[in-house]
Amino acid sequence: MADQIRLIKKYPNRRLYDTQTSSYITLADVKELVLEHGTFQVVDAKSGEDLTRNILLQIILEEEAGGAPMFTSDLLSQMIRFYGNAMQGMMGKYLENNIKAFTDMQAKLQEQVRSVYGENATVNKDLWAQFLNFQGPAMQSMMGAYMEQSKKMYAQMQEQLDSQTRNLFSGFTFPGFTPGLSGDKSAAPTPDTAPPTTPKK
Repeated sequence: MADQIRLIKKYPNRRLYDTQTSSYITLADVKELVLEHGTFQVVDAKSGEDLTRNILLQIILEEEAGGAPMFTSDLLSQMIRFYGNAMQGMMGKYLENNIKAFTDMQAKLQEQVRSVYGENATVNKDLWAQFLNFQGPAMQSMMGAYMEQSKKMYAQMQEQLDSQTRNLFSGFTFPGFTPGLSGDKSAAPTPDTAPPTTPKK
C-alpha cells in the first residue's frame, strides 16, 4: 500500500500544523521530512491552495542564507533570465533531469561502497569528491557534446522557421514591391514606350 500523503496546513499566523501528529511544526521539521524522503503537501488552511512549492522555496532561501550557498549569483541571474523566456519550460525540465541523474549516480556509488565495505558503510565527502574528480573529464566531454548538439538543433529549427516564414508570405503581394527585386537597380523593368525626346531647336 502506498504511503498516504502527509497533510500540513498553513494558517494565517504563518504557523504550520501537521495533521498526522496533530501538532504545530517548523520549517526545520519540514526540512527533515524532505531529507527523509517523506511525501507531504502543504495547503492553506482557509482556501486549500497548494503551498508546497512556496514552503520548499523558503527552506532553500534559509539554506542559501546559512553560510554555505549552493547557487552563485551568476547562476541565479541566469535562472532569472529564463523566466518569461520561450525556453523556460525546457530549462526547468533540463535541470530536473540532471539533478535526478546526479542523485541516481550518487545512490549507485553508495550501493557499490556498501557491497565492498558492508551495509553500514557510507559515502563520505572525500570519497564522493574523488569520484567526481575522476568522472570530471568524462562529464565535461558529455556536456560539451550535448551543448554542441543543442546548438545544431537550434540552428536547424531557426532555418526551418525562416523557410516556413518565406513560404507563408510568398503568396502575398505588397504595394510598391515587386517580387524578385531587392534594391537592384539593374533589374528595373524596361518601359514599353521610350520617354519623349526634347525637340531640337
